[in-house]
Amino acid sequence: MDRPSGAVRTMGLPWRDPDDVLWAWRDEPWLACLDSGGEPGPRARWVILCRHPVHVLDWRTGDGTDPLAALRGLLALAPVADAGPWPFVGGVIGFAGYGVGQWAEGIATRHAADPTRPDLAAALYDHAVLFDRVRHQVHLATIRADAEGLFAAFHAEWAALPPAPPPAALPRAMFVPDRTPGQYAGAVAAAVERIAAGEIFQVNITGRHVARRPPDLAAIDIYRALRRASPAPFGAWLACGGRFSLLSASPERFVHLGRDRVARTRPIKGTRPRGTTPELDDIQRAELVADDKERAENLMIVDLMRNDLGRVARIGSVGVPELLSVETFAHLHHLVSEVAATLAPGQDAIDLLRASLPPGSVTGAPKHQAMRLIDELEASDRGPYCGIVFRIGTDGAMDSSVIIRALAATPDTIVAAAGGGITILSDPQREYAEMCLKIAPLLALFGDRPAEPAP
Repeated sequence: MDRPSGAVRTMGLPWRDPDDVLWAWRDEPWLACLDSGGEPGPRARWVILCRHPVHVLDWRTGDGTDPLAALRGLLALAPVADAGPWPFVGGVIGFAGYGVGQWAEGIATRHAADPTRPDLAAALYDHAVLFDRVRHQVHLATIRADAEGLFAAFHAEWAALPPAPPPAALPRAMFVPDRTPGQYAGAVAAAVERIAAGEIFQVNITGRHVARRPPDLAAIDIYRALRRASPAPFGAWLACGGRFSLLSASPERFVHLGRDRVARTRPIKGTRPRGTTPELDDIQRAELVADDKERAENLMIVDLMRNDLGRVARIGSVGVPELLSVETFAHLHHLVSEVAATLAPGQDAIDLLRASLPPGSVTGAPKHQAMRLIDELEASDRGPYCGIVFRIGTDGAMDSSVIIRALAATPDTIVAAAGGGITILSDPQREYAEMCLKIAPLLALFGDRPAEPAP
């Protein structure tokens, strides 16, 4: 059935720091914040805040249904509306965990899932608050027919919003890894052996650290600390019904689908720490660019993503406009490439997700066999980690990020995770050190740090 057409209405609002609004809306059960941190730019321009969804979707692996079909059905409840110059005026915002990718690839996991959190959670919103960090402007956009009533109520509430209090230091928490340093290195060594045997070319090995959630620690306090310590272009806070929160400081775009039907993915493969001086920082960047292992890892994932996009692309449209560039973030340098393709007629954002989940940068190549090995070698269920945060607008445009540098919070636990890509050139101790490098900023929020390997 064709969806009806809708009109977009917008209203300008006085500038407020997004932190003030996050604080004021901290108890909203389905709050969605798609955050942009760091220096404003083309991929870090907008902060999008939504609340009061029209419909919600909570999918779990044992449901026995097609999660992407359910997502398509949720989006179909909204009218088609041209967003014009705005990134999002209504549509679906949510996350799809690694389990959705396993479902898409037909991988039956041996790990027990956490029953307290969904594998996919999404909400349909009919309005959004848009913070333009480049122009320092705020706009309320809506596809609701009763826009005037919404604008009047919102204007009064906006004027009364109090400033957020200064961020408080987080209480200490001790994170327990799902394996020892030696066991993690052993999994890496086993992966290298399987690569040497010709089973796969590359695989991503990860681990989880779990802490008891301190009493009375609110998700808003965790997210304020995270976005302050690790500003990232694809940050996110998704409150999923009040009992689960995903808090992300992701540097990695997964797939962007524009209104021109061009899909772009920017896989990250290759990592170095920031230097303590400008000179040392330049040395780290140069070493990253010259590292054969990191370059090979990135190139293999570029090839994998070319294949994934090619499943739904117009023949001959897949290309690589950017290869092996260095992007710098608060704590790390990363090696990044871009793959682009034009969708074939009849294909849309849901088809694109079905063809490309889970992200190749956090699985390996060939993807299906790498995922089987991941399930064999890793010690626990990945959960939301290595899935995606996404938004799909009423005009069919989509943006998404890979869930890395993220925390998953239930009423009782906080989970952090990290890992890295393994190739034939990988050294197990170095790979453990890279995992620690990535997870350390998350644990440091709570006064903890990853375990040192045994001498």
